[in-house]
Amino acid sequence: MAEQLLWVNTAWEQIVKKIERTSLRIGANFPHASKDGQYDLAEPYWWTAGFWPGILWQVYRDTQNIKLMNLAEECEQKLDTVQQNYYRLDHDMGFMWTLTSVAHYKLTGNEDSKRRALLAANLLMGRFNVNGDFIRAWNPWTEGEDNSGVAIIDCLMNLPLLYWASEETGDPRFKSVAKKHADTVLEHFIRSDGAVHHIVRFDSETGERIEAVGGQGYCPFSAWSRGAAWAIYGMTLSYHYTKEANYLEAAKRVAHFFLSHLPEDRVPAWDFRLPRDVESPKDSSAGAIAASGLLLLAEKVPATEAATYQKAGENILESLYKNYGDWDGAEEGLILHGTSHFPEGKYTDNPLIYGDYYFVEGIARLKGYRELFW
Repeated sequence: MAEQLLWVNTAWEQIVKKIERTSLRIGANFPHASKDGQYDLAEPYWWTAGFWPGILWQVYRDTQNIKLMNLAEECEQKLDTVQQNYYRLDHDMGFMWTLTSVAHYKLTGNEDSKRRALLAANLLMGRFNVNGDFIRAWNPWTEGEDNSGVAIIDCLMNLPLLYWASEETGDPRFKSVAKKHADTVLEHFIRSDGAVHHIVRFDSETGERIEAVGGQGYCPFSAWSRGAAWAIYGMTLSYHYTKEANYLEAAKRVAHFFLSHLPEDRVPAWDFRLPRDVESPKDSSAGAIAASGLLLLAEKVPATEAATYQKAGENILESLYKNYGDWDGAEEGLILHGTSHFPEGKYTDNPLIYGDYYFVEGIARLKGYRELFW
């Protein structure tokens, strides 16, 4: 334990030092992926807009660094124009306002943040398709495209915004929608062996399932590692809020699949099932997401099972820190070798802001911070 605490504390000190330094350039903006050592800054409506302010809040909680808090608040305020003026808001409102407004409200009690988060929850609930019991993912990417029946595994991480809204308001509708979507994921996304589909398409009028789609995985029936990571964490969070045993069992099934396919260094390739002639770069973000989920899972299972998930989460985070971390160089990202979207060739060996966020969250959890922003 002493050895573990030593590396965790050292990792946290290096995280804090680096975030304080990189925040001077990044400021109140929205980094997405790092290229040539510097984070590209995305528009505030992009799905990753919450992760940088989420990191700032994680560090502020420990250090009480007012400069970081001010930057996180400014990021949150910039999202007001997105909430009010942007026509293409989609399912990722949970990612965006949970790590900004919900985090802010939980840490400081800020009433404006509570209002923003509840508005986002209402908008997210409005994307629920009652015919198929799923939250619709994206809006059309091109003119004439019909993706009204598309749902994705990532959306499990948006459900905590709805669970929180029910707890905050006493209105069960938010939680009911979240549970119905989670049940649809159980039925149509998580396979018997623990692998998951990224995308499932339904008939938006009848609710009938049409097909699974490969999405950011290699193909519909491969095993996209970040999808499995979303499922581990997302299903554990649904259990956290509902105490529904089938969510916990699903999280465990996916966790066992994920862990059984890890290489020696405990950090996954972007897809666990690939033909031999297809490149298999690492996805450090999948490792970080899964690690945070595993640490929470360890708290939810019986004591006799907890050590399995706790140790697995620790091992992944330690490998990310020691083998993938960039602490002394000019690189702005915290952990290297993330793969964003291999099929489209987007950021296939880069630090990714969501990988950085979940890494910071996981280390903070090992330091003893148990309150979830989710």
